[in-house]
This record gives sequence, structure tokens and C-alpha cells, in this order.
Amino acid sequence: MQRLQKVLAGAGVASRRGAERLIAEGRVKVDGNVVTTLGTQIDPDVAALEVDGEIVSVCAHHSFTYLLMNKPRGLLCSRSDPHHSRTVYDLLPPEYRHLHYVGRLDKDSEGLLLFTDDGNLTYRLTHPSRAVEKTYLVEVEGILAREELRRLRSGIRLDDGLTAPARARIISKRGAGTTVEITIHEGRKRQVRRMLEAVGCRATRLTRTGLGTLSLGALKSGQFRLLPQAEMGRIASREFPA
Repeated sequence: MQRLQKVLAGAGVASRRGAERLIAEGRVKVDGNVVTTLGTQIDPDVAALEVDGEIVSVCAHHSFTYLLMNKPRGLLCSRSDPHHSRTVYDLLPPEYRHLHYVGRLDKDSEGLLLFTDDGNLTYRLTHPSRAVEKTYLVEVEGILAREELRRLRSGIRLDDGLTAPARARIISKRGAGTTVEITIHEGRKRQVRRMLEAVGCRATRLTRTGLGTLSLGALKSGQFRLLPQAEMGRIASREFPA
């Protein structure tokens, strides 16, 4: 027997937290009955599952899909937008639009964005207890001095609490601007931008270059590539050793 949200995540329906929301909203049926209780135990080998009226296939040997995109600036991380803005899904062929993204980037940010239907991996990459590192290359207005770097490395007091210490280093200084590389392991909303604002610097361009051991490599803006299962297996074993 397994918890319902774990089975849904393993089937690629959503991340584990996303599966919990689906259950709480009454969108999940088990053997024809709506289930809203988190932690409900089911036998995935015999239970008939539906989400929003669609049958969920549960297979112990499910082959997951992993897709790495270099997200351009100006696209929303959303399946649709009521204001008709373009989204990251507009760049994907129809056969990949069922995938969910792992760790959103805001509209004005760009760079590494992972898509998958592997709910368990999504959970491990995004849950705060895993402390998976995310690396950003940021162009800021003004010159970032030693004191500002020290504060970033010590933790910044934001309106939602003190951040964990970041790794920060100057990449280049040019004219009235600085390029800095920042690595964090939290996932607060617009965290890097807010940390820089707190030390008196405004980010003019923010690019995520790394997620755990994943990196953009030579992907150009707007391009994506499929990641082989073997490659993701090696990444998962390094990121989450037994």
C-alpha cells in the first residue's frame, strides 16, 4: 500500500505537493469515488485512478521524460495566461506539453528550466529539505563592493525572513555595472532579485545557469533538448545519494 499523493507523483501527474492540492480540491477519484483525505493508502496495482476525469496510468516501469530548456526572457512559466501572454509551453511541441516545469522562473528571468513527468524527482529537486543549489548569473546596475558581497554571503533579512547564506562572486565589472554569480539553495519568490535590492543593487538581467548538477551547456535561448534517462539517473544518484 502507498499514499495516494506519492502514487500520483510517481505517475507524473504533478509534484507531490501538487498532487496534495489536487486531492484537497476534490479532483482525484479512486475506484470511482472522490478522495479528499491526504495520506489515503491505496494499492497502485489494483486501484483505478482518475484526475479531472482522465484515467491515470500507474506503471512500476514507467518511462519518464526529461527536457531541459533555455527559457527566453518575456515568457511566463504557466500553461496559459488570461491576458494572452506567451508562455514557455508555446515553445514545446504538443507531445511535450503535458510535462510540468521544475522551479519556475519569473517573466523577466531566463535560463535553465527543467520539464518532466517524474513527480518524485520534482519533489526531491524542489523540497526545501533537499537544499538543491540553484546558480544565477546576474547583471546589476552599479558596482557591487566587498561589503555587499559579504552581506549576500552572510544572509539577507527580507520581509519573509532571513535568507540562508549565498555563494557570491564577481564575474566582471564594466562601466556602471557588475556581473555577479550567485548560488542559493532556497526557493523563495524572486529571491535573488530581492536579495540584491536589499543591498542597494537592481538586477537588470538574471539568468539561471545551474540546477543541482544540471547546467545550460551550449543551449541557446529558446532551445531545448531531451535528457536521456541514463543521464538523469546519474544526476539523481549524485544529487541524492542513498
